[in-house]
Amino acid sequence: MRKRRMTRRMSLEDATVRIGKKGSTTFLIDEIAKQLDKRKTVKVKVLNTALRGEATEEIARKIASETRSEITELRGHTFIIHKPKKS
Repeated sequence: MRKRRMTRRMSLEDATVRIGKKGSTTFLIDEIAKQLDKRKTVKVKVLNTALRGEATEEIARKIASETRSEITELRGHTFIIHKPKKS
């Protein structure tokens, strides 16, 4: 239930990170990791210029694995990732 509420809340907000023509660089992944540590949830928008060789789903999976987070929602060119609390 908590995950659904969090996803609903984030779907109303604007994306906090945008992936452009350079793709998912290490600087961008570090920025997403910082935001995940601070907010636990980040909304990412993939611009059309970043989709030359990869699909949005592939980019989302790559970022989620590198930041040790999980994809909670994927719609079009936008996805929401969440980092669960440390156990």
